[in-house]
Amino acid sequence: MSTNRTAAMTDVLHREPVTVNLPDPKISVFFGSNVFSDAEMRNHLSEEAYNSVRNSIEHGQKIDRKIADQVAASMKAWAMGKGATHYTHWFQPLTGATAEKHDSFFTAVATAVGVETFSGSALVQQEPDASSFPSGGIRSTFEARGYTAWDPTSPAFIMETGSGKTLCIPTIFVSYTGEALDYKAPLLKSLNLLQDAAVPVCQYFDKNVTKVNATLGWEQEYFLVDEALFLSRPDLSICGRTLVGHYPAKGQQLEDHYFGTIPERIFNFMVDFETESHKLGIPLRTRHNEVAPGQYECAPLFEEASIAVDHNLLLMDVMEKVARRHKLRVLFHEKPFAGVNGSGKHNNWSMGTDTGKNLLSPGKTPRTNLQFLTFFINTIKAVHDYADLLRVSIAAAGNDHRLGANEAPPAIISAFIGSALREVLNEIENRVNEDNFDETDKTDLRLDIHNKIPDLLLDNTDRNRTSPFAFTGNKFEFRAVGSSANCSKAMTTLNTIVATQLLAFRTEVDALIKGGENKDSAILKVLRRYITESKHILFEGDNYSEEWAKEATEKRGLSNVKTTPEAIEFYGTEKAKKVFVSNHILSERELHARQEIEFEEYAKKIQIEARIYGELVYNYVLPAAISYQNELLDNILKLKAVGLKEDHYKEQLDLAQTITLHINHLRSSLERMVEERKRANRIDHAREKAYAYCNEVKPLFDTIREHADMLERYMPDATWPLPKYRELLFVK
Repeated sequence: MSTNRTAAMTDVLHREPVTVNLPDPKISVFFGSNVFSDAEMRNHLSEEAYNSVRNSIEHGQKIDRKIADQVAASMKAWAMGKGATHYTHWFQPLTGATAEKHDSFFTAVATAVGVETFSGSALVQQEPDASSFPSGGIRSTFEARGYTAWDPTSPAFIMETGSGKTLCIPTIFVSYTGEALDYKAPLLKSLNLLQDAAVPVCQYFDKNVTKVNATLGWEQEYFLVDEALFLSRPDLSICGRTLVGHYPAKGQQLEDHYFGTIPERIFNFMVDFETESHKLGIPLRTRHNEVAPGQYECAPLFEEASIAVDHNLLLMDVMEKVARRHKLRVLFHEKPFAGVNGSGKHNNWSMGTDTGKNLLSPGKTPRTNLQFLTFFINTIKAVHDYADLLRVSIAAAGNDHRLGANEAPPAIISAFIGSALREVLNEIENRVNEDNFDETDKTDLRLDIHNKIPDLLLDNTDRNRTSPFAFTGNKFEFRAVGSSANCSKAMTTLNTIVATQLLAFRTEVDALIKGGENKDSAILKVLRRYITESKHILFEGDNYSEEWAKEATEKRGLSNVKTTPEAIEFYGTEKAKKVFVSNHILSERELHARQEIEFEEYAKKIQIEARIYGELVYNYVLPAAISYQNELLDNILKLKAVGLKEDHYKEQLDLAQTITLHINHLRSSLERMVEERKRANRIDHAREKAYAYCNEVKPLFDTIREHADMLERYMPDATWPLPKYRELLFVK
């Protein structure tokens, strides 16, 4: 075994288990203990200040400077009482990660004299250097100013890192001229838009509804590998995925890992990161082994979408920190290992009212079921009309490896609703008559539909794990989101397209009512047309099959955009402008900026992988292969020297020829890739560079990998320099 692998494996074998001490056996005792929650605000704020913050959260009212000073003082007292010494504005720039700049509460007021201060202005706004964050041309590198602004709808929290504690204040991030430079500002706008669009539609059925929230329950999949093995693989430590690696004799084919017994070392890690997450108010509920060896999943309870997004990003940060305590590393890449399942982050989305109603859950009366069908059908219509925008919302270099890879939904956007609801939609389409639909027909139809919709749809139909957008009883599950993604990107798009559709629906229904149509009849007539117009998006079969891909594109007219650069083009369409710009979610400049950023990000990620291929081949694979080649040739020469005939060393000669063949092909493939990379690097335009990396550089990765993996297969285990799949996937 190579020195590199030997040292790593020795480190693995001498791991000592990490003991986890729970603050209390009952999670409810310490849940949210590091959050400046509503209860903490009641305890620490004056009644005036508390009511002002609540009005800001619930109605978007501004908090004046006097109140901000009170909140800041109370927040500082609470945080310092917990041991915090610094504070930060915690935000979500367009890097895909989170960002923070820490400032101390301490300030010197005289020589050797200091105090701890935190003003309302420091709470409400800060000015971090914005020059190095992606802006897509909105600002130049020399223009450094950007602002973070407090988001009162997300509670402040204390992050514990080692022996230090920091007060984190969730914020949005904007440029000096006001353009959004983050994911959260558009998300908050989309949530407001959805509420404004959904409330009037709700009031067709219930006048008491005054507020609608989008809810989100994410499912986070991830891999765990031993830290020593991780650090021994440049591809894993830099790219988050293995660029070479031969599939082991035993991988996931026996399907024995899924829901299996959790290994003790992994279990200790899970308990540890769950404890830290619970202190931050993240309502984690589920943990289990996923399909691939070394793959796991956790999931929380549903929350309001903006809070759920914050919690997912916090969780990922917590998991990475805690993993290091356990000498593990977390892999959030969508496809870290070839040949085994990749990782997604299913986004379970629904809408809820301030009257306690889930709008995607059927009711117990014909009227509530008509309300359910209204929101259900409008969502399907939105997915049909704006499928391309949903596709770009999940586009990423990592996700390209996963989508359609016989393990995840394909790049074709379709919706699964199950046979029971399909029958209900058929009933509406067949029985609602545009010209002659009287009160008797309407009443009979509503009763018949009600009788066809069971009280609980959760167990009424099977689920379809191959569908990218599946109705699962009281929510839609957007399954195509990648595991490393910020949920804001997909949720902003979904909220916005559904809101756009609801606004159009209300306009059409109101026009029919104004023309003398009965309200319920008007609703059913519009819904009937939506069913007819959007049924091409509905598919209950195997989304993985070649037959579906052919049917979807050739017969149904659905798009099958398989690469990220192709998907990014959708940002430049008139449809994107209609949805995002007309609804004031993004300005035209911000929309173009996001397109530029994503082209740049794609090219950079493929560029990095291309460079790591060079390091792997020249520094690891080729030296080991040439050394083994020399060993074989030396053995052959010695056998010839003692007078043995060729048939005595024919097998060694054949093996030497095979090794030589793969060495030559590996080197020539790498050289071709390097030349294509150099050509791509000379391109200045972000779009053209992304396409060059996608179409000219990336395809050569497969050829390089093929020959590297064949060398791993033929070479002795002791001479292979990199930790192998069988060592990486089965954590000890």
